[in-house]
Amino acid sequence: MTSTASSMDLRQGQAPHDRRPSWQQRLRRFGYVPAKDAPSGDVRDRLVPPYAEPGPRLWQVLGVPPVLAERITRWSGWGGPLLVTLMAGLMRFWNLGSPRAVIFDETYYAKDAWALVHRGFEVNWDKNANDLVLQTHGHLPIPTDAAYVVHPPVGKYVIGLGELLFGFDPFGWRFMTALLGTLSVLLLCRIGRRIFRSTFLGCLAGALMAVDGLHFVMSRTSLLDGVLMFFVVAAFGCLVIDRDRSRERLAAALPVDADGRVRPDEHVADAFRFGLRPWRWAAGLMLGLAIGTKWNGLYILVAFCVLAVLWDVGARKTAGARHPYAAALKYDTGIAFLATVPVAIAVYLLSWLGWILSPTDGTGGYFRNWAATDGRGGSWTFLPDWLRSLWHYEHEVYKFHVGLTSPHTYQSNPWSWIVLGRPVSYFYESPNPGADGCPADAGEKCAREVLAIGTPLLWWAACFAILYVLWRWAFRRDWRAGAIACGIAAGYLPWFLYQERTIFLFYAVVFLPFLCLAVAMLIGAIIGPPGSSDTRRVIGASAAGVLVLLIAWNFIYFWPLYTGTAIPIDSWRSRMWLDTWV
Repeated sequence: MTSTASSMDLRQGQAPHDRRPSWQQRLRRFGYVPAKDAPSGDVRDRLVPPYAEPGPRLWQVLGVPPVLAERITRWSGWGGPLLVTLMAGLMRFWNLGSPRAVIFDETYYAKDAWALVHRGFEVNWDKNANDLVLQTHGHLPIPTDAAYVVHPPVGKYVIGLGELLFGFDPFGWRFMTALLGTLSVLLLCRIGRRIFRSTFLGCLAGALMAVDGLHFVMSRTSLLDGVLMFFVVAAFGCLVIDRDRSRERLAAALPVDADGRVRPDEHVADAFRFGLRPWRWAAGLMLGLAIGTKWNGLYILVAFCVLAVLWDVGARKTAGARHPYAAALKYDTGIAFLATVPVAIAVYLLSWLGWILSPTDGTGGYFRNWAATDGRGGSWTFLPDWLRSLWHYEHEVYKFHVGLTSPHTYQSNPWSWIVLGRPVSYFYESPNPGADGCPADAGEKCAREVLAIGTPLLWWAACFAILYVLWRWAFRRDWRAGAIACGIAAGYLPWFLYQERTIFLFYAVVFLPFLCLAVAMLIGAIIGPPGSSDTRRVIGASAAGVLVLLIAWNFIYFWPLYTGTAIPIDSWRSRMWLDTWV
């Protein structure tokens, strides 16, 4: 009976991949690679792939001696990112105090930051305070009446540090955002290098962000979103380092065969403990600072925690685990939670220390005395008064955020962000010829504007890069593409829950670094994978080079709109490519 049944099995003569369900066969035409067809070999190289190095032919063509080529390769891991960062810093700090004005929401955060670093809580300023700050170079008394504000204090403390160092003026309140914007370029270069295993692609990702207009403008304006972006990138970088470190330890614990190759082992992979993982705790610290800057950092926290656990599952699966999800749930999820959520909560509460320590007699922070006045009684009186007052404050802030529907000239729907549908004008003046940089022979008034808009060609290229990243993730199971997609989704998708709320394009700066990683990954694919023919590489490199040069040219072309440089009105109109930009 057994032999008869076997003879009726029509699949016996088929190749293994033809015996799979038909859906897998159909997906192959789109590039799907089944898990069992994944490359085998030394598990160490799959857990921690080596970094790519330029081939000897490149150095021969450039006429670089072997000894010098080896030194360049060794130092490029830091030398390249530092050169890109230097370029970004020079651009961001150049004439940072211009315009010498309180532009857009600087009217809130610059003054709130000054009050925080001196009083520990925000205060109500006079209506003419902006003019007085500029006229007196910041030498004016700080009011004592507490103000109701709707954002946590971390970002304002960061801005206030620059004011303490350089004064209560435009350069002072923009210094720290410029510094963090510059450092975020360095972080992205190093992150890109680590996930792509390529110094070139890492530096390319950082360089793309260095020449993005939205990142540039946000680095030169004292708003909170640029600070939030820095902490998000720092948290992501910590998790990427943790991923490498933990996989290195796992690879070291696996057995080695007679040929010196690391082999998978079910027992080791299922029972391995990664330990305390300090970089994951550092990520929790950064995520706490992100939430303490703006509440949308909460979505980033959730997404990154899920991502980190999935990385652990992938590591155990690669190492040969029979039950990778169960092992990750048993050994990894708990420490992942402890290293992020409680740490982030503790950091958030600590950021309110100035408000907590303020007087409770009505002269302290807003709502600081709520528990002792309006909040007396109830079933939660066993909690400290400061905690109940803070909870009430946060509840009122939540109601404000979800109910914010007041119309604004520059508000936009998140559907339009990715194509730069409605940028935000931070500053606009119409100087007469011969005044404020307007050429004397202009013939009519000039336009002087600071426009928060990304470099158009970069963002439009990113639309295609997102599709490529999603394809790599879905059909090639590329963890790099999944990580990039996670960063974009965590910073972008939550805003679709609040489409009736008053929101703005510049919120997108939080996921901009991941867009730059996506474009760098796409450009790497255009250049061609290792082993491609010389013809393929030349064509790919030429196409990629043209794209990068066009993006750089686009940034230079829009430079006057990023820096508030006065230009003839016709030149300004020629840069308004879409009607919605006006």
